[in-house]
Amino acid sequence: MNMAWNANIKRMSLKNRLLGVSLAASLVASLWTFAPEHAHANQVQIACANAATDAATINAAIAGSNVGDEIVFKGTCLINQVIKLKPDRSYRGESRTGTVLRQANGANLVGILVSEGFMNNETTTDTPVSIRQLTIDGNKANNTSAATSGIILRSWQSIVKDVYITGMRGNGIRVTNLSANGTELTNTQVNGQIIGNFIEDSGQHGVFIEDTGNSVTDWELTDNWIAESGIDGIHMDNAAGWYVERNHIYDVGQNAIYAHRLFGTSISDNYIEGFGEGSTAGTYYGIQATVQADVGSTIANNRVFRLGATGNANSTFRFIGLTAVNYDGKGVVNVNGNTVRGQSSTKDIGLYYTGSSSSRTLLVLSTDNLVTDVGTAKQLGSNVTAATGN
Repeated sequence: MNMAWNANIKRMSLKNRLLGVSLAASLVASLWTFAPEHAHANQVQIACANAATDAATINAAIAGSNVGDEIVFKGTCLINQVIKLKPDRSYRGESRTGTVLRQANGANLVGILVSEGFMNNETTTDTPVSIRQLTIDGNKANNTSAATSGIILRSWQSIVKDVYITGMRGNGIRVTNLSANGTELTNTQVNGQIIGNFIEDSGQHGVFIEDTGNSVTDWELTDNWIAESGIDGIHMDNAAGWYVERNHIYDVGQNAIYAHRLFGTSISDNYIEGFGEGSTAGTYYGIQATVQADVGSTIANNRVFRLGATGNANSTFRFIGLTAVNYDGKGVVNVNGNTVRGQSSTKDIGLYYTGSSSSRTLLVLSTDNLVTDVGTAKQLGSNVTAATGN
């Protein structure tokens, strides 16, 4: 009796196992039927020869790639046409010294690595890309008729990390809501990261956040070295929601950081060695910001100095300044824990705060800042209220 019962159990188990195998096979077949054509990302390797054909080879390889692919540049690449970055891909070199993208003499490109949607004048932002571990050389001595940018990004949730950018007649990195012909985005371009790059010798701005609307918000700009910018180290048309932190900025023609439209913005722990070092007289800032009349922002723990060239003797130097409230209401900013040291010049103003009008006022909590060796430690313009800390 027990033996028969055991035999039946074994036969049932075998039957169930066979049924399970059959069902699993059917499921696999079903999933295969509905699987995407390109289920796994590939690595697309491009070996450059420092030749006039390099850029065309790169663009052809990118055009033939698939969503999710990693594009790897190798060697020195001579760039005589814009490299169009298709979205939903990652782009990298072998290392900063192992991969160099160098603009060819007389190419005079708008940019070297450029979002596809920018070139195609799309009305919506590209989907994400990442760019890592390479050098981009603008060769500006031999490209004199265009303001070339090293990278032009028009994509959301994108990353630029561990890139060395040098010799641009335009900007090192340009993140923009505009296309090549000036078409504006109709949607947002948010949640990106610019981290750990070295950007030097830019004719315009080291990093340029260009936003004629209200699209390019809520990014992180952190841990970068930005040197020898002809105009501003960091220039932001829209600083709303941004973290601008732990950047080291020096040898700046005009402003080290210009941040328009603070709105929930954090500017902190930046090291600014100098600003206003160009020959043209003007009023220049270590950190200059304008404020939206909503929520609040923080400028904290920055080190702002004038250690480099003295600039034009007729210039005025404001180390940290809040210079406008942009629409009716009250702008709110917490400025604390910053260290400011000037050159003992009457032209040096440590902290400068002003509202815009009686309907556009500024409320600022300015505490625990160390300001020394300046002509004026703090200057308040009109329509400013000094907050009392809690």
